Amino acid sequence: MQAVLIAVMSLHLLASVFWAGTTFGLAVTGGAGERLFRPQMVAATIAVLAGAYLWSQLHASGFGGSELVLGLGGLCAVAAAGVQGAVGGRAIRELHNGRVGDADARARIASAQRIAAVLLAVTIVCMAAARYV
Repeated sequence: MQAVLIAVMSLHLLASVFWAGTTFGLAVTGGAGERLFRPQMVAATIAVLAGAYLWSQLHASGFGGSELVLGLGGLCAVAAAGVQGAVGGRAIRELHNGRVGDADARARIASAQRIAAVLLAVTIVCMAAARYV
């Protein structure tokens, strides 16, 4: 059981670092990275699913301050993925279909990345602080 937890925790951390890192990078560069959209969404999915598994194994027995803080972080992560998928994904599809201009699409992608970056920053703070609550 311990080996499974270590493997899932490693998967969760690696996916989360990639997701947050690319999000922060794209937020700063103005959203010029639609090639990273699919890998970001895959990493987000892995991070959320692995986090849910870890929750079920490590926090199912009770609900205290740590779980409240982790839950807030989890909700922010899901919201970040939702913003990236809905706003950024739609802008990328419209850009590829020629329904929207390059500047408008890039502005929407950048906005989605910036909102997601704030949400993921809150998630990271929650994950770090949960142990001490």
